[in-house]
Amino acid sequence: MGRQDLYDIVVIGGGPAGLVTAAGSSGLGANVALIERDRLGGDCLWTGCVPSKALIASARLAKHFREAEAFGLPAVTVDLPDHVVMESVRNIRARIQVHDDPERFRAMGVNVVEGSARFVTSHEVEVGDQRIRGRRFLIATGSRPAVPPIEGLAGAGYFTHAEAFDRDTIPATLAVIGGGPIGVELAQAFQRLGSDVTIIETLDRIMAREEPELTEHLTKQLKQEGIRILTRHVATRVDRRGTQRSITIKTVSPKLADADVGSQKTEILEVDEILVATGRLPNTEGLGLETVGIKTENGWLTVDSKLRTSEKHVFGAGDVTGRFLFTHVADHQARTVVQNALFPVRTNIKYDVIPWCTFTDPELAHVGMTEHEARDQYGSEVSIHLYDLADLDRVIVDRAPVGCVKIVTRRGGRILGGHILGPTAGTMISEIALAMEAGVRLGSISSLVHPYPTMSEGVRRTADAYRRSQLTGWKKSLLEIALRVGRVWPA
Repeated sequence: MGRQDLYDIVVIGGGPAGLVTAAGSSGLGANVALIERDRLGGDCLWTGCVPSKALIASARLAKHFREAEAFGLPAVTVDLPDHVVMESVRNIRARIQVHDDPERFRAMGVNVVEGSARFVTSHEVEVGDQRIRGRRFLIATGSRPAVPPIEGLAGAGYFTHAEAFDRDTIPATLAVIGGGPIGVELAQAFQRLGSDVTIIETLDRIMAREEPELTEHLTKQLKQEGIRILTRHVATRVDRRGTQRSITIKTVSPKLADADVGSQKTEILEVDEILVATGRLPNTEGLGLETVGIKTENGWLTVDSKLRTSEKHVFGAGDVTGRFLFTHVADHQARTVVQNALFPVRTNIKYDVIPWCTFTDPELAHVGMTEHEARDQYGSEVSIHLYDLADLDRVIVDRAPVGCVKIVTRRGGRILGGHILGPTAGTMISEIALAMEAGVRLGSISSLVHPYPTMSEGVRRTADAYRRSQLTGWKKSLLEIALRVGRVWPA
């Protein structure tokens, strides 16, 4: 398809949200322009989901080599060639990149335009020396790593996940500033590949959005693997001494506002390199949003329940909206944009059931409310149901790291949230998410036949625990009567 004078939709940003919108719109017969200033695929393909999971897979195998005796095999001492490991990660990325190749989208009829877009009117953007007009627009420009203002950090040097996978070396010693999903995933991977890793986290625990019991289990696992975890610590200064970085670390008061800087304990940490993983910033600069009155909040694009910006023909999706910074949410938002941008019957975006997973080993997965959130909203109606995966046959035969399943319900077994720490937790959580979406009560999961031996039995056994918890009062009395009658009733 050649260049159109007026496109049905102009997509700015070629990450997951932009690509799904472009492909979906073109497949429905719309005239689509897709503008990308760098490479199609976005953060997920080049610096996020894809290469990080490839690195994690290599790190897991390295650990299995060292611990082969647990499987009845001789342990293997591996001399890891750093550049070969990192090159394998890039090879995996290249294999998946073909799904996001510009020529693939051009073959769909999408006009792929390389360059930076800037609004010049509400229906027109400028890219280099050309102007592109559209009836509808999607802003899907993503986000980038946020770097804290630590004295001396920029001069001493650091890397973020954006640079992590184009490296050829595994640092001998590594400080990870930030104990969220990105920092913890990469900390474990680098530790397993030979780094001596320290995590520095300001809060009182890593993975602060997750259930405390599960993060406590994960913290123990990471420490057993040799990772040092400094919670309630903050890096205040970095100095460069030759090839070493010297980080000044201070303790943080539980109440940050009441912290007495003079009484804080200070430690100096010497490392080869620093990985910064302290959150994200939106990519909205240079788009000319202020020119056409498109509103932002702290840089994040402001959208309504239909994903429309303050200019109703301009939509937003993906990280730039700041709601849930996950590839699968970007996909979910993009599907909503396709309907709302192209058709007169519009729908509201739903965020009621959004699962996510941190791909540590064991994985840490989450959907819905935490216990704390549920009790805040429903009080005494809330009940908690736990199952220790250490007792699960599949975990035992796989010699897998242990964890647990935690399901939060309200009266009647209505599921409010599910949380899993365990192997394949990211897959297991989908069963709970589907139950929540379909309104299936926890007791019904107990009745569903699960194949043996699988990790998913952990969800069913949690449901079994729920059903047992309901056998109280008159239900227990009725059961006892039925058992007594059954003993004397003729066969």
